[in-house]
Amino acid sequence: MRPVTAQAVKAMLADGEELALIDVREELIYSQNHLLWARSVPLSRLELRFARLVPRLATRIVLIDDADGLAQRAADVLARAGYDNLSYLDGGVVAWEAAGFELFSGMHVPSKAFGEFIEHACDTPNISAEELNRLIESRADMVVLDSRPFDEYQRVSIPTATNVPGAELVLRVRDMAPSSDTLVVVNCAGRTRSIIGAQSLINAGVPNKVVALRNGTMGFTLAGFSCDRGKDKRAPKPSAPSLAWSQSAAAVVAKRYGIGRVTSETVERWRADDTRTLYLFDVRDPPEYRAGHVSGAISAPGGQLVQATDLYAGTLGARIVLIDDAEVRAVMTASWLKQMGCRNVFTLQPHPGMLDDLAGASDEGVVLAACPAPEFEIECQELAARLARREATVIDLSLSPNYRKEHIPGAWFAIRSRLEKALSNIPVRGELVLTSEDGDLAAIAVAETAALSNRPVRCLLGGNAAWKEAGLPFSTEPHMADDPVDVWLKPYERAGDTTGAMNEYLSWEVDLITRIDRDGTCHFTTRPAG
Repeated sequence: MRPVTAQAVKAMLADGEELALIDVREELIYSQNHLLWARSVPLSRLELRFARLVPRLATRIVLIDDADGLAQRAADVLARAGYDNLSYLDGGVVAWEAAGFELFSGMHVPSKAFGEFIEHACDTPNISAEELNRLIESRADMVVLDSRPFDEYQRVSIPTATNVPGAELVLRVRDMAPSSDTLVVVNCAGRTRSIIGAQSLINAGVPNKVVALRNGTMGFTLAGFSCDRGKDKRAPKPSAPSLAWSQSAAAVVAKRYGIGRVTSETVERWRADDTRTLYLFDVRDPPEYRAGHVSGAISAPGGQLVQATDLYAGTLGARIVLIDDAEVRAVMTASWLKQMGCRNVFTLQPHPGMLDDLAGASDEGVVLAACPAPEFEIECQELAARLARREATVIDLSLSPNYRKEHIPGAWFAIRSRLEKALSNIPVRGELVLTSEDGDLAAIAVAETAALSNRPVRCLLGGNAAWKEAGLPFSTEPHMADDPVDVWLKPYERAGDTTGAMNEYLSWEVDLITRIDRDGTCHFTTRPAG
């Protein structure tokens, strides 16, 4: 692995070649200061996440840390997995800032900044929480469409809202608002998906007046109004007239933004091209993906792909092919990725049987590590017996929110990349047993934990999921061997001053458009192709 300067990385961002900037610090630390285009792939979960984000072994990769050795540790893992074009940012994020370059706080910054850019460039109309509440109370001719995934909608939603995830809006809007006199309000939790969703409908030529709810459910709450919880109102499957209208509208959008359409034969040729990265993203609703999808395609619901592109595509400049049997969701998603600056975005031409390959299966990439030998595994009942005899100490490597929700009684929370620190805080009794959500991460961590301790180390076969399936008890009493820096929490998930956190977050979003101007590496546009 070779060092590269901040100036060299800046030049890489402009040379048009494929590039993966990978920040291997823990997520909360990453969220405090990072490069705009860096993807967060914490060392603690590197083997679980990396291959899906960066599938091509020859990809040009720059690893980023705090000049604290994490990049070298990550490089060792990746080199063993076959990645052979590895470098690191010399001096870490501090060197980037010292070179006069911009650092960003928060998560999914390019997508969030893009939303602000679109609102500014397109003058996307919006509505205040106060005006929306007045319309709700007066039973105005209006539909409120929540553009988030169903689980987010269920957690908290605007009164009367129907769940229509972002990429589904154009496909389903005519059934939701058959009269052109009906006001259409699009909301999310904050700003980005409201703006992109509303502008999607406008770009598609919906005859209705369309507005984004300013600041989403957070803004509605901050204005003193009550949101609903636990709702399950979902948009129906599109009717034939709605499908016909949306496909006609999408065809116009595809032409306007120069969105190419490729055949399955082209996709197979691109799969075999080891000089370029190819991402296959299925942008339909997740239940449709689970019912059957193209082999090798990742479920990436269109609204979420635009909202958090960095979670799905780790390599800048890669080819992206979007899959949707109705085409509408693929075209609308592609139009936004094009405007974000992704040049090589295409849709897959539908053909009979293309979604029949893998019903019920999931293509989520591979784990970059081998499982330990059976003698290093322990089954649930044996662990329960050892715990009863006080002959084992459990270390849980699950994400901290999952640990807090439930864990094996007496288990200690620790972050895998910081185990040496955590072990100094744990009064070890008997052998060490590692666990995690499904056991995969625990299995990966056995060897390195053994190198840090003079105790025998094993992993729980199947992890916490197996413990639950065995009907064994869980606890919520925390035993924290490390600080929970592994996860960035959304403003409404944080303890303490939630109101202050929401206000701060919304201000942060609005300020991004100024910040990306200073950075100078974005190529956002609203101009059609040609």
